[in-house]
Amino acid sequence: MRKRRKKPVRTVSVDTYRSDKLYPRIVRAVAVLLTKGKIVAPVDVLIQMGLLTPAHLEDWRRGRVPYLEQVIKGNLTRLSRLLHILRFHTHELNLVPSITAYMRWGKGPKRRLRFTKTGDPRIEEAYSRHFIWPGKGPFHPPRPKMERARDSGSGGGTASGSQAKEQ
Repeated sequence: MRKRRKKPVRTVSVDTYRSDKLYPRIVRAVAVLLTKGKIVAPVDVLIQMGLLTPAHLEDWRRGRVPYLEQVIKGNLTRLSRLLHILRFHTHELNLVPSITAYMRWGKGPKRRLRFTKTGDPRIEEAYSRHFIWPGKGPFHPPRPKMERARDSGSGGGTASGSQAKEQ
């Protein structure tokens, strides 16, 4: 009998999240959502990435599905990585996290909806955490850290200092 090799679990950290294969897809999904509005919700990212259909989301919102993970395409490890990467990426964009209560739509008692089968509070909170652009007007991405550091170390950033550079 052959022994099955287990793949090493890839942990996502601040240093490694940009190299994860999910990162480009998450970046594209967040960019699309921010062109439409100021709020990025994990359920909207899942829809944008094609891992959740709007019909399944509505079924869950109306209480026809016991927990959202039941209708999301993908395994739980991948979803956990996705939520971590989303949190790191939105932090990089200076979006403000805000916990949102998801309540059942439609007739009947308004009960809080569950995202997971287990009801783990940390995972439930990760799914319900929306990220909001706090600025006025449409979203504009922050300047990269390298560019900010270069500007701050170039003589104070006064008008006369920038004129001297141009000449």
